[in-house]
Amino acid sequence: MAEERIIKKYPNRRLYDTNQSCYITLSDVRDLVLAETPFKVIDRQSGDDITRSILLQIIMEQESGGQPLFSTDILAQFIRNYSDATRKGFMEYMEQSVGLFTSQQTAMQEQMHKVLAGTPLDVWMKVGEQNIETWKKMQESIMGNLTPKK
Repeated sequence: MAEERIIKKYPNRRLYDTNQSCYITLSDVRDLVLAETPFKVIDRQSGDDITRSILLQIIMEQESGGQPLFSTDILAQFIRNYSDATRKGFMEYMEQSVGLFTSQQTAMQEQMHKVLAGTPLDVWMKVGEQNIETWKKMQESIMGNLTPKK
């Protein structure tokens, strides 16, 4: 498993990736989540772990964009389940539901790969993946040659 990346949030609201030694955006943090890269966001002044608040910011941006994932009714239900009486049960239910959804998605993808294996579509998909990888390597090579040498 990859080492946990530490991101520091400065008072000016900028995020600094200590692994890459550069400032990053919320979009970059979202990319880390999508890539399943382990990370932690630390408030530079207090030293507090603020990863959850950054993840909530990303969700807020996603929700305020084009097509939200959560309806008003679901968000209201989330708020109602913050009471002490239902909090634990709701948390466990949500964790199990999301875990089940994720495992079903993975199983479905595996089944699709098995169904498509050896078909002309599978061959085209593999060729496409190889082409994308070749383009990425070319881009990296070009970008590497454009940066000034020290």
